[in-house]
Amino acid sequence: MDVRAGRLVDPAAATVLADQRIRIVDGKIASVQTWRDADGPASIDWSGYTVLPGLIDMHTHVADGYPSTSDPAEPLKHSEAQTILKGAEAARTMLQAGFTTVRDVGVYRGLTDVALRDAIAAGWVEGPRMFVAGGYITIPGGGGAVTGLAPDVPIPAEFRVGEVRNADDARERAAYLLQNGADFIKLIATGAVLALGSVPGALELTPEEMKAACDEAKQRGSYCIAHAHGAEGIKAAIRAGVRTVEHASYLDAEGIELAKKNGVWLDMDIYNGEWFREVGTKEGWPAEYLRKGEETTDTQRRGFSAAVKAGAKMTFGTDAAVYPYGLGGRQFAFMVRYGMTPMQAIQSATTEAARALGKEGQMGTLAPGAFGDLIAVKGDPLSDIRTLEHVAGVMKEGRPVR
Repeated sequence: MDVRAGRLVDPAAATVLADQRIRIVDGKIASVQTWRDADGPASIDWSGYTVLPGLIDMHTHVADGYPSTSDPAEPLKHSEAQTILKGAEAARTMLQAGFTTVRDVGVYRGLTDVALRDAIAAGWVEGPRMFVAGGYITIPGGGGAVTGLAPDVPIPAEFRVGEVRNADDARERAAYLLQNGADFIKLIATGAVLALGSVPGALELTPEEMKAACDEAKQRGSYCIAHAHGAEGIKAAIRAGVRTVEHASYLDAEGIELAKKNGVWLDMDIYNGEWFREVGTKEGWPAEYLRKGEETTDTQRRGFSAAVKAGAKMTFGTDAAVYPYGLGGRQFAFMVRYGMTPMQAIQSATTEAARALGKEGQMGTLAPGAFGDLIAVKGDPLSDIRTLEHVAGVMKEGRPVR
């Protein structure tokens, strides 16, 4: 298959090429070269578009299926079958929006993300390539737990697959999730915004628990990531050995330097606060949610700016599920507003994300041998990054899906 690109953004080289032929063979890029009519016609004519590698969202909750609502116990209001079917719908929406790869960073009902990942890989369901966590390593009632129920109402076991009380539990639960198909481990290092009774700035997992999980993951050829809002939680997670820090709302200068020193990526969902402000109040979200969202939003954005300025490694992660699936492209404009160049923002969702996944050269790039994942947009995202909010064409492994 040959794709004709009117303009081609190559994030690995940070260049833009005009009128290019992208040849895809057996689902992978075989070559990229200047278009010549003598080489034959295009299978896909995107000569009127700007073409980029497929996008990568490093922080999603696709397999949960349902966007956040005003009800903290929402995950318990749907059957397993409903959740899986809604997850399939969400996966298709994400792919149609240009995200050909996602890292799904935790589900409330354990291991449903493994099933969705495998269904997509088998071709049963249309969706992005997925890397999944299987559940959350969290304390009882913590930021990764379902909250909002009366204290005498039991939470089903499948919603507590990563619940831990000590370092031995953390090691054992990490092993369980990886043995049952998880690609990596998600630690809830600090409290959460969208969990009643949980304080975002407070450490929930102990450093010993986080290190035990990270050591187990490393021993099994995997890694940990950490949900961490609080400054001390961010640093404790980095010292424990995580690969990426999610949210990083109260990131401070010491945390930035520690991340740089340890080669840790910061994955900061700086669009989310906008949805809280616009929709949360209107829909009657719990006052605790709205208060914590307001307290973290602007602080997180200042930390993001400082991290960009300091040259920290950054990836693109949106927390899709906090707002409706498919709107992740809105974050690009916020990343540019708070310090990135348009090319840096694109790289965060392509080449840099692939590096954090340990898949450099395989996705988020136009290099020969990479997956044939492409998107097409009208206009020039380097002059107007918001063009990435409206993807006109999507191809995954050489197959047009939009």
